Amino acid sequence: MSDHQIAVTSRLEIAYREWNPKGMRSAVLLHGWPDSPSCWKDVAPLLADAGFRVLVPALRGFHPTRFRDAKTPRSGQLSALGRDLLEFIDVLQLHRPVLVGHDWGARAAANACGLRETVASHLVMLSVGYGTNDPNQPLSLKQARNYWYHWFMATPRGEYVVKQEPKAFARQMWDTWAPAGWYDEQDFEQAAAAFVGSDWADVVLHSYRHRWGFAEGDPAYAEDEKRLHPAPRLSVPTLVLHGSADTCNHPDSSEGREAFFLGRYERRLLDGVGHFPQRESSRQVGMEILRFCQTE
Repeated sequence: MSDHQIAVTSRLEIAYREWNPKGMRSAVLLHGWPDSPSCWKDVAPLLADAGFRVLVPALRGFHPTRFRDAKTPRSGQLSALGRDLLEFIDVLQLHRPVLVGHDWGARAAANACGLRETVASHLVMLSVGYGTNDPNQPLSLKQARNYWYHWFMATPRGEYVVKQEPKAFARQMWDTWAPAGWYDEQDFEQAAAAFVGSDWADVVLHSYRHRWGFAEGDPAYAEDEKRLHPAPRLSVPTLVLHGSADTCNHPDSSEGREAFFLGRYERRLLDGVGHFPQRESSRQVGMEILRFCQTE
């Protein structure tokens, strides 16, 4: 693993780490919220040892990725995350990489595939069901309760907590989204280092407010928004991995999505795993990715 490098896109300086730079195939691993690229520290070497060039970027708002211009809106809308990924792939001239995403990263990867049909050879989504970006989506009362933090961030008090107590807020998610005792303090502190940037709170708040129609989007992504709503059907071979003990996105939320996929589609439940499979069961996740990507 190298120290972080920078890919300069139209709006961002995207910081990323890389394993096995001379690998014959490439894989881009995208973290979620509230997490950081460090979540892939045990999965990335498994893929690299199998011959992949592995790239792990920090999403917009997460240190050390930076906006290039102070005037750029600190949008966290999901279409922007998808567009960021496409630009990252283009700048580094990656040819049809495997896209693996957790949480926000899963949404970014799926959106990139929705915006450019041939961008990836395979898509792997962790802890997220496809087609769940729509503010008008059906939502069970159980899932609405799980999303308390979404509604909290739409309030002034929630905004205050995200801006003034980011680590405490994030720890609440880590402590309640997976079975007790699943993480080491060192792992949390390493992840929380990504929340120190000046843009983190603004991007996070906008992301959840925009997702439910509480905030306007950046006009720069208006066309992408139109293309992604309603969610387009995807032709890329897709694997969904979802923990059976996920108390953020209930496992039911990724069921019944087969109609969105025109090609190969698999969904696997990981027994006893919570919302962070790549951390909680890294070897299992790595082996599932390798198994799925052996064929088209």
